[in-house]
Amino acid sequence: MKVIVVGDAGLDMVAQHDGPIVYGGDTRAQIGFVSGGAGANTALWMRSTGVDTTLIARIGDDPGGRLIRAELESSGVRCAFAVDEEASTFVVVVLVDAEGQRTMLADRGANARFVPSDIHTSEFDGARHLHLSGYVLLDPSSRPAGLAALAAAKEAGLTTSVDPQAATHLTDPAAFLDDVRGIDLLLPNTEELVALTGSADPESAKELLGTVGAVAVTAGLNGASWVDADGITTVPAVPAQCVDSTGAGDAFDAGVLSAWLAGESTVEVLRSGVRLGASAVGKVGAQP
Repeated sequence: MKVIVVGDAGLDMVAQHDGPIVYGGDTRAQIGFVSGGAGANTALWMRSTGVDTTLIARIGDDPGGRLIRAELESSGVRCAFAVDEEASTFVVVVLVDAEGQRTMLADRGANARFVPSDIHTSEFDGARHLHLSGYVLLDPSSRPAGLAALAAAKEAGLTTSVDPQAATHLTDPAAFLDDVRGIDLLLPNTEELVALTGSADPESAKELLGTVGAVAVTAGLNGASWVDADGITTVPAVPAQCVDSTGAGDAFDAGVLSAWLAGESTVEVLRSGVRLGASAVGKVGAQP
């Protein structure tokens, strides 16, 4: 089974701080660089489940881009990258507090210059599914490439999924839903569900059916739900110590997609998602 992932790839600078950040002063922290980007995260977690995965993204012609490519390829992910000679590779500063909750400062860099011509449909040969990171759609500069990827996948007969990715950027939910109209699976977290429906209740995802085929909602400690024409299925979260919540949703996506595409039951699909999500929060960084 081959899956195409379209989304950001870059570097995360993770700063773990125990106390509040002192504005205008000094705050002690443990700081490290790790690979990141929502697209790369999901691609790597999917590869960890044994899925043949290709990542389509745009990186800079710089050491960060070369590092990202090397790490992905060494883990078995095929990299179908466009290389930008002007913009730098995507970088995120991730501030992680004592409870493992993260705040991100993102510079999308080369990913913001992702264009339709970066998507080579020859990569779709033999693929079954395309997953798109919502960051691509939510940035006006890269939105045309996201739309082109979904259209090309539909033309090629692939099933499709989208993770909205960032509730704070869902400022025009009607436009976003129009962009994802016709996809098979939407993968929001609770905050993104609120942005799209006005409610945190998974029941509200029924409003999205008809626009999308099904909705898988991750609710962190409250587990996850699958909503489709047959109703709602919910499973509890897997107990885990939260060290760093970065990338938990990307891992959840990978678990859900790998099980769903393998034909597992709805309960097992959700359990696969929450298992990988729990694995992600138990370590620093967003990747396996």
